[in-house]
Amino acid sequence: MVTPAASAYTKDRPFPARISENRLLSRAGSGKETRHFVVNLGASGLTYKAGDSLGIQPSNRPEDVAELLRLLGASGDEPVSPAMLKLPAPIALREALTERLALAGPTTRIVATLAGKATNPAEEARLVALLAPEAKEQLTAFLAEHEYADLLGEFPSARLTPQELVDHMRKLMPRLYSIASSSRIHPHDVHLTVAIVRYQTNGRQRSGVCSTFLSDRVQIGATPLPVFVSDSHFGPPADPARDCIMVGPGTGIAPFRAFVQDRVALGATGRNWVFFGDQKRATDFLYEEEWLGYLERRQIARLDLAWSRDQILKVYVQDRMRENAAELWAWIAGGAGFYICGDARRMAKDVDVALHAIVAEQGKMTPEAAIAYVKQMKKDDRYLRDVY
Repeated sequence: MVTPAASAYTKDRPFPARISENRLLSRAGSGKETRHFVVNLGASGLTYKAGDSLGIQPSNRPEDVAELLRLLGASGDEPVSPAMLKLPAPIALREALTERLALAGPTTRIVATLAGKATNPAEEARLVALLAPEAKEQLTAFLAEHEYADLLGEFPSARLTPQELVDHMRKLMPRLYSIASSSRIHPHDVHLTVAIVRYQTNGRQRSGVCSTFLSDRVQIGATPLPVFVSDSHFGPPADPARDCIMVGPGTGIAPFRAFVQDRVALGATGRNWVFFGDQKRATDFLYEEEWLGYLERRQIARLDLAWSRDQILKVYVQDRMRENAAELWAWIAGGAGFYICGDARRMAKDVDVALHAIVAEQGKMTPEAAIAYVKQMKKDDRYLRDVY
């Protein structure tokens, strides 16, 4: 539970924490960059439980801010009052762009504004064409590939004032990361498992605002990291005697590292079964030594692994579930809790389909009865998901 001291720090008033560790988890040759961070909560009074998330308020890259200022022809000292921030007084443009506003995610409104201000006929025609009713799909794709700097650079004749620009921008929102540690073992630290986002669109290199803030711009022990704890319904079984099935490929393993730490520290008698997967075992087995250690000490009963790129046919966690359908059903029928964490668009849906199929097949149920059974699992808090 959150203590009175912890309540002093919230989303609106985050605690200036410090990072004490920034360690690369993925190995050389991996197609991903996944890092382990330790965030020190100091004397904040913040508390957390397994399943909670840590909220982080990032700031934008200085080079991205500098580019926008250059394209605006601004110094950064200009006073602005972004309407959505509801500030008591104007702030400097540089501060607004660095700490308060999202530099990506432009909307149709900025395209319309630029169309009205463009003095170059070719630029105006292109913008107007994007706004045509029949160009909705084209406009959606265009906006997905463009940030505000792209728009100012591609349509230089549409001059905006600093205030006009910020009036079109959205608030820079905090990011939530599943906590990868148990407060029973780490009461003053929060562990995070973060995939660092770097990619390219519209011919330009991009980066995830918060993931690269953590990896590249926050100096260990020095840079303040604004954080708060986000309480969650997602957590290990309240009954320590209940078995626990955890499906978390990639960084979805984070809360289950916390679950297992918590249950081991508590002396829970319920069994733990972990499904983990990623691209290659040699480069992407996150926390390998820890998981193998838990298995050797019998603190987890099973560890089923799925590597999608280690063989010709891709293997995923839902495939491992189907391979072990009979035992999985025995655990579920015996009252085990079933948990998923990770990608909502594909993995979570595929795992859900596999779960329903296993319940129907192994439980000798009709598809309708299996649907009802899984619904009851949800009502009983035996089937919980933390997906994004």
